[in-house]
This record gives sequence, C-alpha cells and structure tokens, in this order.
Amino acid sequence: MEIDDSEATTVGTPVRQLSVFLQNRVGALLSVVQLMEDHHVVVLGLSVQDSIDVTVVRLVVSDPDLVETTFMERGIPFSTTEIIVVEFTSGATGLSDCLRSLLNAETNVHFVYPILSRPNDRPVLALCLEDNEFGKSVLLREGYKLLFQEDLSR
Repeated sequence: MEIDDSEATTVGTPVRQLSVFLQNRVGALLSVVQLMEDHHVVVLGLSVQDSIDVTVVRLVVSDPDLVETTFMERGIPFSTTEIIVVEFTSGATGLSDCLRSLLNAETNVHFVYPILSRPNDRPVLALCLEDNEFGKSVLLREGYKLLFQEDLSR
C-alpha cells in the first residue's frame, strides 16, 4: 500500500487522454507528435496499439484543449477519455500493490501505461478502469496520490 504524503489532493481537473486514429504507415506517429510540438504542446504520456489497418495512439498532453482544437481543425480523427493518473512513492512495488488494491475492490482495468513526465521524480501511471470514480475512491482510500492535469502540465 502506498503511503499518502501531505501534498495529496482529491480535487483538480481530470486528466483527459486523447486517442488518435492513424493509418498504419511510416511516419504517421512522428507527424502527430511534430504537430503537437509545433503548437508548443508536450507529450506527457503515450501508448501505441498497432493493427494491420489502423494504429491507435493514446496520448496525455500538456494542453488537451489546444490539441483537441488542432485535431478538429485538421480533420484528425480522435476521441477523449478521462483517465486516472496515480503517483507511486514505493517505486517498482507500487504497480503490483496498486493492481492488488483494484483487484480486491473487484474493479476491472481496461488499460495502463506509464506517464513520461515525473512531476515529483516518482513513477507515474495512467489507468483506465471499468468505473474510474469507484477506482479513484479505492486508490485514495488505500493512500495513493492521484495527479490531475494541473500537476502534469506544470
């Protein structure tokens, strides 16, 4: 179990993940990342799922509103999902303890991936659960620190 520190908060802007649907072709991912950099947006987290026809790129960025507007203006297909971002204080064992807490609460994990940014120099993980609100309450009860968009976009 994670031990909560005095910095923990339960209020903030939820982190929005953008899922971008790209054609499975050379350079497609670079084009999206470059587009964000051209707009001074930092990629904070990234997960890529590849198939024969299409690639789904899950992104956590420093300015999701700007990225949404940019994608709409350019006709880039995307969707948004609120996710949970949890910070571990116990390093490598934090992952198994976190997953055990969610399993004990009988909530399903849809996907997880690491966040590249470490606002407090600690490991950070993005999670999407069957019921994010319930999952947040479980993690907070277990003493985990949840991060919000403001924490990641500093």
